[in-house]
Amino acid sequence: MGLQTIVSGALIAGPPWPGRFALCKPKGGASFADSGLSRGRCGVTASAAMPIATPAQYRAMLDAAQKGGYAYPAINVTSITTINGALRAFAEAKSDGIIQVSTGGGEFASGTAVKDAAFGAIVLAEAAHILAEKYDVLVALHTDHCQPKKVDSFLRPLLDASRKRKADGKGPLFQSHMLDASELPLKENMELSKKLLKECAELDIILEVEAGVVGGEEDGHDTSGVPAEKLYTTPEDMVTVYEELSPLGRFLFAATFGNVHGAYKPGAVKLKPAILRDGQKAVTDKHGMAAEMDLVFHGGSGSELSDIRETLDYGVVKMNIDTDTQYAFTRPIVTHVCQNIEGVLKIDGEVGDKKQYDPRSYLKKAEVSLANRLKVACDDLRSTGRTIFGKA
Repeated sequence: MGLQTIVSGALIAGPPWPGRFALCKPKGGASFADSGLSRGRCGVTASAAMPIATPAQYRAMLDAAQKGGYAYPAINVTSITTINGALRAFAEAKSDGIIQVSTGGGEFASGTAVKDAAFGAIVLAEAAHILAEKYDVLVALHTDHCQPKKVDSFLRPLLDASRKRKADGKGPLFQSHMLDASELPLKENMELSKKLLKECAELDIILEVEAGVVGGEEDGHDTSGVPAEKLYTTPEDMVTVYEELSPLGRFLFAATFGNVHGAYKPGAVKLKPAILRDGQKAVTDKHGMAAEMDLVFHGGSGSELSDIRETLDYGVVKMNIDTDTQYAFTRPIVTHVCQNIEGVLKIDGEVGDKKQYDPRSYLKKAEVSLANRLKVACDDLRSTGRTIFGKA
């Protein structure tokens, strides 16, 4: 595949039965010309598509998911190996998707001697831009939870990197970023969110925000001690978020409905998806159906499939996947070591087996296992087979 492929005739699947397609109308009053799409007989056609989505293509991805009742898995990556696993999964599932980097993932990728989260995130994003050229699905790049204290050290350097790319005639480095200011009172949260959304909008970048708290611990950010009521976003909160942010640019909203980060047995996490339904209704009753927000599902490990699927009816278009793919990546490495212990280690004066302790021997297995788990997520979220990337 060349660096640039002209795409036409890409059909957006509607409900999951053959031959049914839905026309995806751009949000926010944009025309099809503004969105980078043209009207097709049964769907949309995209022009000059790159496997890393352009800003217009990313908006089209989100519109398609909202219209079609599905969501994109958003997988956290920390290395080229995990990027390759993600790309393989999306391509084999024929699903578009989102690859994201956390502050901890960026710091890891920068190396133990450097430990610079923004620098590592830039390295991973640049690698993803190049690696994605070999695949025929659209992938958006995103950054995960960034608390207010890390905005200047993490988010702003990434916005600066996108400004430099735009000045060189390229698209932004990342297509969206997350500000997690949920630790602040809602008024202060919205003030910071508005400031960053304005900066993002100037760069054709979407901002994800959060109101309400996702419980548990993720990448060193621990909210396991917050009161239970903080785990649920109220309809009033959702109306406030819409009214404060919608005039400024496109945004994603991580409304909370009992979500908890971490690993849990099925049924252990008590979700209340109806909170999303009620919040969306409060917004659309006041501002019309066009005001329906693009929602994000965090902390889904251990969730019942029925709860996951229910959220798709209420506007969830993105679901974060990290804990489950971390386990899927690590499990075959452990098996490899256990089954080849005498080759992996130098025991009793022996020299081991280079083929067994060569990192490639087990990292390839880890990549495939991660890809297989991510494909399950595509099935769960009904994004399988629904790529809007097409070939001429």
